[in-house]
Amino acid sequence: MLNNPRNALNFSGGPGALPENVLAQVQSSIIAVPETGLSILGMSHRSDYFEAIVRETENNIRTLLNLPADFHILFLQGGATQQFSMVPMSMLRNKRHGAEYLDTGYWSRKVIAEAMREGPVRVVWSGESGGYRRLPSEDELSFSADAPYIHYVSNETVEGLQFQRILGRDDVPRVCDMSSDFLSKPCEADKFSLIYAHAQKKHRSRRGDHRVDSRRRRSSRAAKPAGFSRLPSTG
Repeated sequence: MLNNPRNALNFSGGPGALPENVLAQVQSSIIAVPETGLSILGMSHRSDYFEAIVRETENNIRTLLNLPADFHILFLQGGATQQFSMVPMSMLRNKRHGAEYLDTGYWSRKVIAEAMREGPVRVVWSGESGGYRRLPSEDELSFSADAPYIHYVSNETVEGLQFQRILGRDDVPRVCDMSSDFLSKPCEADKFSLIYAHAQKKHRSRRGDHRVDSRRRRSSRAAKPAGFSRLPSTG
């Protein structure tokens, strides 16, 4: 039985509800982690115990997503918004053909604006004229084999629109912002070149933490280093 019935249902746009036994463990760890006697908030990020936490977290994600060994899991700062600019900085700079983006709502608009600062962008489909009330059908989409990558947001939380299928072509790298539905359902992660998600949307964590959860082997389409004329945006 729940000690706090208000935790039973959570319709927040942000973090999902956590089991009370997890909350209790977090509460006790703030005072002291049994294995170390130290508060989790004061523990060194270079300590063996913390490194073990990171390894366990990575292994759990790899298992849940069934990620092959050639995928890398990165834990980064800056939130998913930072990936709006880091992705095109890495994959779009100096490209002759435009990256292909879907404009399906609030977060897509922010993504596209950042990408346009780095290189050519082709908006494959936009829901703006219809007030972002629907997602495109397969017949409405046409993807180019020359695009350096295709990007879309899997779940637009502001508009309440969620894709139930994987978009794009198998011969073009797929990039997806899965911040609001990451690990909430089975995912064919091996069909993507890069998935990113910020921790506070579905999984309570420090604000600004995020995961780049499945970057595949380096693609021949990745941009060559060209120096950084600016820093990535964090929103």
